[in-house]
Amino acid sequence: MNGYGRLAVFRRIAGAAMLAFWAGLGVAQECPGPDGLCEIAGGTYRIIRPDMDNAPAVILLHGAGASGATMMRMRGVVEALSGRGYAMIAPDGLSREGRGGGFWSFRMGETGRRDDAAFLAQVVADAAARHGIDASRVILAGFSNGAFLTTYIACRTPDAYAAYAPVAGGFWRPHPESCAGPVRLFQTHGWSDGTVPLEGRPLGGGRYLQGDIIEGLSLFRRANGCESPAPTAYAKTDRFLRRAWACAPGSALEFALHPGGHGVPEGWAEMMLDWFEALPRE
Repeated sequence: MNGYGRLAVFRRIAGAAMLAFWAGLGVAQECPGPDGLCEIAGGTYRIIRPDMDNAPAVILLHGAGASGATMMRMRGVVEALSGRGYAMIAPDGLSREGRGGGFWSFRMGETGRRDDAAFLAQVVADAAARHGIDASRVILAGFSNGAFLTTYIACRTPDAYAAYAPVAGGFWRPHPESCAGPVRLFQTHGWSDGTVPLEGRPLGGGRYLQGDIIEGLSLFRRANGCESPAPTAYAKTDRFLRRAWACAPGSALEFALHPGGHGVPEGWAEMMLDWFEALPRE
């Protein structure tokens, strides 16, 4: 058997194992396409949902070079979301020419590329029509490159989703001059993240500059009408150091810092859902 044949066998075994795992949680992949792929006009996504009508959902955007299937293999996150009655939606980013995996075009308005904000709106509409999710209770979350897109959508159209939860990503320089508000956003980042440091870093020989996470939070504070840059609440959840700001009605802003590096930290999904469920229902 050649390398391609072994890869195909591995994918079948991994797929069967994942199906068995989902079945044990009382959820199942919802689309009949290969590997549970749902196809719409703008692209593809995967979804698993609990056996209930009008389930809330979390859209989890992958990082650069990954895919929706990558996110569906995050067993801890899948288990946390499904155990709380949430559907998990994992869309696929744009193909990277000459490279594997996908990416998100977070610099909105770039010519010749898919409008990823519009694509995600299509995903929500299709998931609501085809799978019965509650479109009014969708959290947009993303990791790394997916967190960049999440942050920009939160800034431009804060009412497009019930809440936003970027992990290991924020704005790029130049930062936006301002953001719309109010927004409900839960930002998570690693103290030791060297891929997207808290302060950002230059890429492409200085042609591109990652933004500053703390400076990005100041944009959301202004959008939310916070009277002071100082947090109004501090907390510690497991290994997460958390700070929150009490601002205008309808807004919510919290930052969780963990000691790890570039990744979705263990316990993130449970913590984020606790935060979301404690917010007033709109």
